[in-house]
Amino acid sequence: MRLSIFLEPQQGATYEDQLAVARATEDLGFDGLSRSDHYLHMGDHVSGLPGPTDAWITLAGLARDTSRIRLGTLMTAATFRHPGPLAIAVAQVDRMSGGRVEFGFGAGWFEQEHAAYGIPFPASARERFDRYEEQLDIITGLWSTPVGETFRYEGRHYRLAEGPALPKPQQGPRPPVVIGGTGPKRTPRLAARFADEYNVPFCSVEETAAAFGRTAEAVRSAGRAAPMVYSAAQVLCVGRDEAEVARRAERIGREVSDLRRDGLAGTPDEVVDKIGRFAAAGAERMYLQVLDMADLDHLELVASAVAPRLD
Repeated sequence: MRLSIFLEPQQGATYEDQLAVARATEDLGFDGLSRSDHYLHMGDHVSGLPGPTDAWITLAGLARDTSRIRLGTLMTAATFRHPGPLAIAVAQVDRMSGGRVEFGFGAGWFEQEHAAYGIPFPASARERFDRYEEQLDIITGLWSTPVGETFRYEGRHYRLAEGPALPKPQQGPRPPVVIGGTGPKRTPRLAARFADEYNVPFCSVEETAAAFGRTAEAVRSAGRAAPMVYSAAQVLCVGRDEAEVARRAERIGREVSDLRRDGLAGTPDEVVDKIGRFAAAGAERMYLQVLDMADLDHLELVASAVAPRLD
């Protein structure tokens, strides 16, 4: 089981806050660090101060300030950026990191943040997914076009003239593409076509297993030979005893009972057991959502008391 740390910086974090977590993540032996791609905080228990940080600018900095961990997004919103410039940015960060980028990519969903920063937001989910599918086609197409050849695309929403399809990422043929969500039809089909990893966020073990099954069936139906990595994301709240669990839950504005039901919460024994159930459902990787970035002892506890006990 691979463990990655997952941050939500829109809730309130500077670059320095994120760098401190990234360095701890690297020093403690975790596999990677991913961050959300949002421009507005969520929930009434946080202010969001000092304000949002851009995901790919942040990852460019972390690419130079770390040396080993994988770096990525869960998930970059297709509504935020045009596919051509996004392909350039991700390829550049991949090169800056020495080939450590993982490209988590989603359709976009949080309408309020689009309104807050003047970003167009297609009203219908169908149009957002149509645009998202075209962007996946374009970004992976740009990366896979051989050097010296040009890329052209004629879609309903995007049209690219003969372009150089540069720069190329360091990883060949491309950085791993991560697609997530629990949509019953279109998401599994897109994952089977484009993704190297399929992620289920914040669902029960049973719901996660069902979503894995739908995507595995889409992979089989597509006749795909390439392997798929299956992963899950869960909020983290681990403590050495009940009092420490309660303190950590209070810091993030959550109830312990809710976290035990809907996340990875409790003592190390409890968390090891639940991760084991996700592994039995098919998860090969867990993204641990850390909402209190100042609590680096939380990461140390997982590294020392949870990670060594996982297969």
